[in-house]
Amino acid sequence: MTAPHVLSCRVHYEDTDMAGIVYHANYLKFIERARSDWVRRLGIDQNALRAAGQVFVLRRIEADFLAPARFDDQLEVVTQVQAATGARLVLMQEVRRDGTCLFRALATLALATLEGRPQRMPAALRALPGAD
Repeated sequence: MTAPHVLSCRVHYEDTDMAGIVYHANYLKFIERARSDWVRRLGIDQNALRAAGQVFVLRRIEADFLAPARFDDQLEVVTQVQAATGARLVLMQEVRRDGTCLFRALATLALATLEGRPQRMPAALRALPGAD
């Protein structure tokens, strides 16, 4: 298993609902940003992949809302590989405040053509521990 990737972010007013609590759909945005940053740090250029006709797709997500984040909170989004194969990648992602997990998601990603046909994962992902 590889070391976790950590992305820091602050909760902005636009991320919250009328009560000043992070709107539920915005947690998905936070973890998407973390995945994009993680892939970039692995050296995978998603613009080049798209130009070659391939894109990452979210195949499945299982999410748990554990506690609210609020306006102006400093958060960390922690991404950890759970499983990697030539065809899919499973990531555990947590949104934390001061070490407390507020949101947890298990995300399954695949690579597909722009027409939706499955593709083999890039070499940098196939090389991760646990990949076939």
